[in-house]
Formats: sequence, structure tokens, C-alpha cells
Amino acid sequence: MIDIATLKEYIKVLEASSLASMELSDGSDTIRLEKPAGAAAVQLQTAAPVAVAAAAAEAAVVEAPAPQPAPAAEKTVNAPIVGVFYAAPSPESEPYAVVGQRVKKGDVLCIIEAMKCMNEIQAEEDGEITAVLANNGELVEYDQPLFGIK
Repeated sequence: MIDIATLKEYIKVLEASSLASMELSDGSDTIRLEKPAGAAAVQLQTAAPVAVAAAAAEAAVVEAPAPQPAPAAEKTVNAPIVGVFYAAPSPESEPYAVVGQRVKKGDVLCIIEAMKCMNEIQAEEDGEITAVLANNGELVEYDQPLFGIK
């Protein structure tokens, strides 16, 4: 179980960052924190546990959805680093890769932001994108499948 003090610290980190959401896991529990669109910063008060619970509710704490597995007959492109997944170079741009798109080795599939550095993730082989397994703006873990490709 993630304790209140740790949860408060993660809420502060989320509010101070440009991230829209983050997931926390301690092995048995997974908590997802999301910033409400256009909402003011969460105000935390250390004196009352009720204020912490209200702040956590205000930050939209929800259970993380189960990841979608790629079909067994295809290969996956996995995250080489931990960071935030971006499907396009900017919010107004079209995604680098969509389901059904043919890609060549070296084509950029997405960006992973880690420590304020934007890392382009490239196709490791020619093929067709069969699945996009990560959501735009979400934190991805090392070796997490990002795309299905055949």
C-alpha cells in the first residue's frame, strides 16, 4: 500500500511538472494520477489526513487500465527507456505511426521524453504497424511494448 506521505510527494511532483499523468506502483497496488484539464493546482495541507484524501481525489486517482497485449504472431517495438510517450512531434501534428501504416527500418515511430530530453524511437525493421500499445502523454516503463509490427 502506498502511504499518504509518499502520495502527497508524487502529487506535488505531478503538479510541478509538465506531465499530464503518472502511474505509481508498489508491487501490489497501482495508482494513476492525472491532472484535470484546465484545473488549478492541487493544494495540499499537511495537518489533516482528510485534506490529503481530498487532494488525491481532486488529482483524479484511478486504477490503471490493463495493458493491451500484442498478438503473438507479431513483433513489438519496446521502450528503450522510461519516460513519457508522445505519438506526434507536437499536439497539433499527426502521429508518426498509425495502425495499418507501412514503415521502413529507421522511420521515427514516436518520441519518449526522459529528463527533458526528447528521444526519437525508430522502427527496427520494415513492416506494418498492427497496434499502438501506448497512450499519448502517458508514462512508459523500460521494455514496455509500444507498437505491434509485422
